[in-house]
Amino acid sequence: MPTLSGSLRAMSNTWVQEESGGSAAQLIALLDAVDDLPDARQLREDSYELLRLRPGSTVVDVGCGAGRAVAEMTDRGMRAIGLDLSEETIAEAGRRRPDGDFRCAEAYRLPFGDEEVDAYRAEKLYHELPDPARALSEARRVLVPGGRVVLIGQDWDTFVIDSDDAALTRTIVHARADLVPGARTARRYRSLLLDAGFRDVALEVRTGVFTGDAMLPVISGLAEGASAAGAIAPADARRWIAEQRARAEADRLFLAVPLFLASATRV
Repeated sequence: MPTLSGSLRAMSNTWVQEESGGSAAQLIALLDAVDDLPDARQLREDSYELLRLRPGSTVVDVGCGAGRAVAEMTDRGMRAIGLDLSEETIAEAGRRRPDGDFRCAEAYRLPFGDEEVDAYRAEKLYHELPDPARALSEARRVLVPGGRVVLIGQDWDTFVIDSDDAALTRTIVHARADLVPGARTARRYRSLLLDAGFRDVALEVRTGVFTGDAMLPVISGLAEGASAAGAIAPADARRWIAEQRARAEADRLFLAVPLFLASATRV
């Protein structure tokens, strides 16, 4: 199965924010490296195709980060608008693309009137939202009839990690997922879109497979988060992390993550 950098991007986004104290510079640097990989570029290209964009269309990228997708859609002839809560990343996006339209805004309160936007895109965002239904209601409000929505994200409760201690691994994955506001939102994409009044709902699941030591910080962060939450003992966390480190050194680390790509049409 091909590796999917979108999964790494989404997981690393949350991990860097939590483990590095939310350093915008570190987050941007990490996401830049991942965005440059071929499979990450392909995922973005696929999302643009699903949006059915035409030159001159107005498309909003919610949770745009440093604006890579906004720049690419602008180069395709769209009127692309990037929204993000982080002033630092919005400022960086503006520095990179002075002609771009980047604004600080939240998913629950989009800076548009009713039926003003042709397409809506959100990547690595909905797992951070406590109320995804509210965000989709706002998306539907600003979309024109026939407008398209695309959501990309992973389910934090379905990570597959090889380990000698399967029971402890299950506890770590579930406990860490419980710390994410919308850990299981991706599995609900279809129902959420239907409940919000969208039609032509389609869903793809692609599996990201990671075997290199680059994923060690993310895997370690899962155990550290579970330990901090009191779900496992610190000694068990250290033992499990040591096993994963040894697996990485022996080229035996294995992590698989389902990545969900949903699309729909506004009625």
